Formats: sequence, C-alpha cells, structure tokens
Amino acid sequence: MQPGLVQLTLSVNGETRVMTAPLHHTLLEVLREELGLTGTKHGCELGECGTCTVLVDGQPVLSCLEIPAALEGREITTIEGMESAVGLHPLQQAFAELGAAQCGYCTPGFLLVGKSLLEERPAPTRAEIVDALGGNLCRCTGYLKIYEAVELAAARMRDGHAEAPREALYGEA
Repeated sequence: MQPGLVQLTLSVNGETRVMTAPLHHTLLEVLREELGLTGTKHGCELGECGTCTVLVDGQPVLSCLEIPAALEGREITTIEGMESAVGLHPLQQAFAELGAAQCGYCTPGFLLVGKSLLEERPAPTRAEIVDALGGNLCRCTGYLKIYEAVELAAARMRDGHAEAPREALYGEA
C-alpha cells in the first residue's frame, strides 16, 4: 500500500464496504470520493452548519469532523440509506409534500437528524424539534416547513401510516 493510504472497512447503509483512502480524509470525503455517496454534502467543513450530517449507530454526527478509521465496526447511515425497499421514509415523504426543501442542499442533514429524533421521541414537541434541528442551517426555507414536515412524519409514524391526511395533523377542514 502506498504511504499515506489506509485500508478501511466500514458498514455503510447496511453494507460492508472495503476501500483504500488517504489517511487524512474525513468521513465526508471518504463517503463522497471513495464510495460515491454524494448525498452527504460539503458545507462549512468546520462542524457549524450540519449539511454533512450522517448517522453513526443511529446518532447524528458531522462527517466533516469524523475520522473514518475510528468508525470501523459502527453502522453509518447516509441519506442514500434512508429510503427502504418499500419506498421513501415518512420524513422524506413529508418534506416533499410540504415543500420543506427548496434548494435541497441542507436537506439530507435535516432528514437524518429528524430521523434520529423520531426514533428516540415518537411524539416530539415543536420545541424539541427546534432544539434537535438547531445544529442544521438552511438559507432558503425559514425553517417553518421543515418543522411542520417533522411533525407530520411523526404523526404518520405513530399512527402506523405511511400516508395520512394533512388535516389529521393540522385540523384543516
């Protein structure tokens, strides 16, 4: 092996992936450049915007700050791993329906943080949603539709429905 390269074995989206990568690469760089998983976005690369968020063992982490070698044996989930064989995750569906994404650049980070939140708290309050998503920045939406999408997905997931009428959550007639 060439100097400065390391062999990595990572579990990404339920698959074991073996690759060689530069030792100095972050998890963000390995996901995008070595594995071709470009849904995880470059943002500030300082850990301040949340754009590069992935899940490690179900918990949100900033991939721009993680060293891949430290993550061997842990499960990494990217936005590409959020959709299941049956279709979109309810959170992805709610984002699409409510227009919670505009340019979409920050959306993968919001979706993964939201997924983690809903797995821990099936009925989060608006304040809990705002707090959980507080590390993710968006320059387009103004956040309200993002919060509403998390609430809609939470309601649908609690009810066991992939789809639920919007009025069930918002009391619309």
